[in-house]
Amino acid sequence: MTEPDDFPHRRSIRSFVVRAGRMGTGQMRALETLGPRYILPYRPDTIDFAALFSRQAPLVLEIGFGMGAATAEIAQAMPGTDFLGIEVHTPGVGALLKLIDEKQLGNVRIVQHDAVEVIEHMIAPGTLAGVHVFFPDPWHKKKHHKRRLIQPAFVSRLVTRLAPGGYLHCATDWQPYAEQMLEVLSAEPGLVNTAEGYAPRPAYRPLTKFEDRGIKLGHGVWDLVFRKAQ
Repeated sequence: MTEPDDFPHRRSIRSFVVRAGRMGTGQMRALETLGPRYILPYRPDTIDFAALFSRQAPLVLEIGFGMGAATAEIAQAMPGTDFLGIEVHTPGVGALLKLIDEKQLGNVRIVQHDAVEVIEHMIAPGTLAGVHVFFPDPWHKKKHHKRRLIQPAFVSRLVTRLAPGGYLHCATDWQPYAEQMLEVLSAEPGLVNTAEGYAPRPAYRPLTKFEDRGIKLGHGVWDLVFRKAQ
């Protein structure tokens, strides 16, 4: 496993694989009209989030927000917190922009870029009150496990961006990945588990229709909530 000190040089490693997706007319319109306001262009400079949001507020990073439904619901329920969502897939970005407009959310911004580089270059150490990683690609095949997002070097870098007492919340519906997550997070010296193993689903994380259907069919979902030591 590559050590965290080598993290910035792992340019061949990406936190995603680009997949094709159809764009609806509403999503395309949202990209054109709302993108300039809510999408932050990637640049290798740290962001002044207080200036960006015109206030001092806790900042939560979400990595891979999919179609943005959970992001928008959490942001609406937590107006005193600012949210930065990272997603590379354009249909998802367009979908979240639509929700931002519909719900009139002023506390959400988006970066459409690789999370590894955004965290490394755009987020200063000690900035984040929390990080959400909900249902990342589990990469089921053993030969693809190295592509999983939750790896020791990545988690170590995330910890440097968390403020003291900040949290890292991961969720997955794939048990082998949950077991790996628990092993990786438990081994990170900068983090402390908030539960004995897996955590109950925090109230702020919405239960999706897909997740609810899976639970009723007997499928498991595992939440892990760790905090950075004070």
